[in-house]
Amino acid sequence: MNWISNYVRPKLKAILERKDVPENLWTTCPECGVMINHRTMVRSLNVCPDCDAHMFMNPQLRFESLFDEKVFQAIKIEPPQTDPLRFKDTQSYPERLRKAQKSTKEEDAIALAEGKISDIDVVVAVQNFEFMAGSMGVYVGDAILQGCERCLETQSPFIIFTSAGGARMQEGILSLMQMPRTIVGVKQLKEKGIPYIVVLTHPTTGGVTASYAMLGDIHIAEPRALIGFAGPRVIEQTIKEKLPEGFQTSEYLLEHGMIDMVVHRKNIRDTLMVILRMLLKMPPAIRGELTHSSGAGKKVA
Repeated sequence: MNWISNYVRPKLKAILERKDVPENLWTTCPECGVMINHRTMVRSLNVCPDCDAHMFMNPQLRFESLFDEKVFQAIKIEPPQTDPLRFKDTQSYPERLRKAQKSTKEEDAIALAEGKISDIDVVVAVQNFEFMAGSMGVYVGDAILQGCERCLETQSPFIIFTSAGGARMQEGILSLMQMPRTIVGVKQLKEKGIPYIVVLTHPTTGGVTASYAMLGDIHIAEPRALIGFAGPRVIEQTIKEKLPEGFQTSEYLLEHGMIDMVVHRKNIRDTLMVILRMLLKMPPAIRGELTHSSGAGKKVA
């Protein structure tokens, strides 16, 4: 037996030909620091199995966790003018957009889709905090108005998952104008008696909180989500006082009557099924229906 040819050479060859391991196979929990395998992350819906921290969830995964059989139709949002103010800080606004689009594979900070939840037709909007901190610009405002218009056409409930740092500074006053625009859209739904449900996720702040995020018929929040207008540090610096423990968290807001319930991410779909049936005056779901389909499912382009 030739030790060099039979053992050393294959080992060296394996090392030299080893493929790089993709960087996204592991995620570090921002709360407890534990390393989580990608498959575990998908199964747990981006919730840390160690400390139960609810991490950011992109629109694609969110849609798949909600719709029956994971089947949904993406609603195309017409892109507005790319750089209306020709804004530039350390980078131009178009360059920032391109970088965010490349890293998230999304057009902007929100995605829109329609499908069925418990066989009920719904329209769902999901904000993506990983796209420029989920900031609200004209694109986000257009998406919400488009979602409202689609709900008015089909008489379908509108569900929105909020996650944003506030208005997008690169669009200035145009960004702030999305606050009254989206309020008008939500008001039209209410006038027609169409349910509007808001699911507040971490974080939901600024002009988003001051407009469509707090106008729902029902407000659900994920555990330990930061929800408020200004951040706790800014408030403390302004009023020169120490804030209460847990101030602006989901649990604090629930205790003080600002939201209706705090629901773990794994139970969001079942909770929405119950609420939709109540608001639409439908009979309650039969035991056994409140489970996500185990089918492979697909996304309809």
